[in-house]
This record gives sequence, structure tokens and C-alpha cells, in this order.
Amino acid sequence: MQKYNILILGASYGSLLASKIMFGGHTVKLVCLPEEANLINAEGFRVRMRVRGQREPVEIDSRSLPGRVTASSAADVNPREYDLIGLAMQEPQYGSAGVRELLQAIAASGLPCMSIMNMPPLAYMRRIPTLDATTLKPAYTAPEVWERFDTNAITLCSPDPQAIRPPGEKPNVLQVTLPTNFKVARFGQERGNEIVRTLEQQIDAARWKSSDRDLELPVKLRFHDSVFVPLAKWAMLMAGNYRCITEDGMRTAQEAVHSDLAASQSIYDFVVEVCVQIGASRDDLVPFQKYAAAAKDLSRPASAARALNNGALNIERADKLVQLVARQRDMKHPLLDQIVALVDHRLDVNRKAKSA
Repeated sequence: MQKYNILILGASYGSLLASKIMFGGHTVKLVCLPEEANLINAEGFRVRMRVRGQREPVEIDSRSLPGRVTASSAADVNPREYDLIGLAMQEPQYGSAGVRELLQAIAASGLPCMSIMNMPPLAYMRRIPTLDATTLKPAYTAPEVWERFDTNAITLCSPDPQAIRPPGEKPNVLQVTLPTNFKVARFGQERGNEIVRTLEQQIDAARWKSSDRDLELPVKLRFHDSVFVPLAKWAMLMAGNYRCITEDGMRTAQEAVHSDLAASQSIYDFVVEVCVQIGASRDDLVPFQKYAAAAKDLSRPASAARALNNGALNIERADKLVQLVARQRDMKHPLLDQIVALVDHRLDVNRKAKSA
């Protein structure tokens, strides 16, 4: 079986994807901050997750996997040395110094590029023929970084698995809080599809050796022909993640969804309908009841809410992206408009505080 060299931008959430890939014996390079890179190069990384039938979470140590991982800063990477690129950073980070230049080199390489961002790359939105992607630029912090990408070489993998860096732990530790599957849409070129299908099969076959038996681990990679399948995450983000944001603080995703279940279903169903109107099949999407059941276990505020509370000047604006997509179909929802206005306000407050 061919072994791949895979580059992943982002070592936090990216280490979850890396841990799955390394079961196949592939080599992974993580792009991250220098202090993170030094720690990963010295100690590898750990991913903890609940496994059915086990009382305690299983801890995957990257040093025990068949593959190999290294890490470095963006400036020390030549993308042409790799077979597949993974994008696991928050969208605003792609406009930062060093990362911006690396992303341009990735675009020029024409290599298959798979995003696991909550915010689909603007180049991926250009793959949806029913949309005018130029009108979506206001949702992006740095829309220009996506202009040179060949749309056939970029795809989206829904970041449905939830994971956090546990408080008080080293930054090379990741804890999976919702072990669902990555759902990846096909590339527009066969080179990338072949790699993803291979990874899917290897992740399915992977087993982690425990003291008494081999364990099948959750979090699979699922290949889909439809480019709309990863957009199922949009309804979840609007009903849960972005509603963790409050006027002066934040709440858990469980509270956001279940404190007013009727409102949650209303906006969820609206976003599903937006996806259908731009070409998705309802079979591509996730029913609200299934999401609401999963949301009962989401006991932390979403990353967007935590970032705003920590004074972030930019966050991923999937809320604004969905609003702009809906406008192309003359669709609107008062709760979505409220979310966008609230995020705009919270960002404005943070920016004014920074400049004061």
C-alpha cells in the first residue's frame, strides 16, 4: 500500500485527523506555532476519546502509531513535498503573516487540499454552481487568499467531531468530546479522491491495541459524492455554536439548543431549506432530532463564543456566510439576523477595547 506524505495546517484540531491518518503508516507534518512544534517534535501528541465498552477514555499516543509526525512553523514548509494538504486552522488565521504565504504556495502547487474548517474555504464555495461566490467575500477575514486555488483541487470535510484542549494540560493534548465522523465531499479531480478513499479504508480497518483486546475507535472518514454533504454542519452551527454567544458572555451548546428547542428547530430547519434551495438533497443533511440528541452532550461553549470572550478581533463568520447565501435566494430568518448582528457587535466592542 502506498504511503503518503500529508501536511496539516493547524496542530490542535489537526492532531485528531493526524491520529487517524497515522494508523495507515503515513507521514504527517503539522504546521503550528514554534512552541507547539517543539513540544510535538519532542513528545508527539495525545488524543483522548471515549470508546464504547471502555470505562475510561482511550489515550492515543502518536509515538505508538505506525505513521510518523513532525511539526514546524509555516515558514519551514515546502508544500510540493506532500501528497495531500489538510486545512485545520480557524479561517482568520489564513490571512496572518507566514500562513498567508504558505497558503499561496499551496494554491500554486495544485495539490489536493482538504479543509476541516467550520468555515468552508471561499474556493470551495465556487464549486457550487448555483451560487455567486463573489457576494460571499464579506464573510471572510481574508477572502483574497482563496482566489488562486483550482476549485477541482479543494474539498471540504465536515468538522462534526468535537474536541477541546483540556484545561491545565500541555498544548499537545486533545480530548474528543463528541466522537462523530468526518464527512468529506469528493474532489473535482481523481488524484485527491484516490487518496481520500484509501485513507477511509485504512481508518475503518484500524484497531488500537489495549491491554486485553484490539479496540475499534470512533471518528471515521466518510467519502461522499455530493459536494453538499459537509454543509450539513451549517444548521448545527446556527442552532448551537453561534447561539452560545450572548450579549455579554457565553453559554454551553447544550443550553443554546435546549433552552428554547422550538427556536433551535426553527433556525435549524431554515438553514436546511437554504441548503436545499442551492442544490442539496435532504438526504445529504442531518435531521434536527438527531442533532438535538447529540447536543445534550455538548457541555462547553463553542469555540466562537470562547474566542469572543477572550477578546478576539476576528472569528470564523459562518453565521454571515449562511446569511449571504440565503440572501441569494431571497431568504431570511430573524434569529439568523440577530446572531449576525450580535457577533458584529461583540467584535466591534473587542476592537474598540484593543485600540483604546
